[in-house]
Amino acid sequence: MTPVLLDTNAYLRLAKRIRPLLGKPFGQKAYVLAVLRDVDDEVHRSPRLRQTFPWFDAVELAVERKTYSPRLSQDEKDALAAAASVLHGLVQMDPTQFMRHRRSPPSYTDCRVLAFGQIRPAVVVTDDLGMHALAELAGIENVWHGHDLLKKMLSAKLIDNELVRDIYTALEVNNDLPASWVQAKHVAFLKIFGKAP
Repeated sequence: MTPVLLDTNAYLRLAKRIRPLLGKPFGQKAYVLAVLRDVDDEVHRSPRLRQTFPWFDAVELAVERKTYSPRLSQDEKDALAAAASVLHGLVQMDPTQFMRHRRSPPSYTDCRVLAFGQIRPAVVVTDDLGMHALAELAGIENVWHGHDLLKKMLSAKLIDNELVRDIYTALEVNNDLPASWVQAKHVAFLKIFGKAP
């Protein structure tokens, strides 16, 4: 099995519409989606996120997150903390290099998500371009955009064309469609959306 760790925004973009989202193997590499418990902490610390995503604390979703949060040994916890500290140090040295499109630089939670991909063989999913830049700087290779994950889920028939359309529509309506998703819409999902107008 290949763990696929979602950052907070990737989780929030998909969890409401794809159920169950976590813990279900799919594809030839038996990808299994998971989230760190840090996702819960990040959402609960943010009044904006709690207000925007009131469904986050639904019992079914909370149980799913807790059940499919990776279990770490003490050595792994220590390695994760050390790797996250190094990554966060890189961010703090020059935060502006990670602030594309007027975004905030990667947070400590973002660094922990990326660090997980260093301490275990895993894929990290984020639409945060700052996190992609940090991953590139740190040599972390298995980092996908959310639309990459969506395409793999579609190819594995875990989701269907209608659900892809629904997800894109919801993200557009909520003004939460990342630029990378816009670029992928008429390329990765050509059969669903057709050629770009």
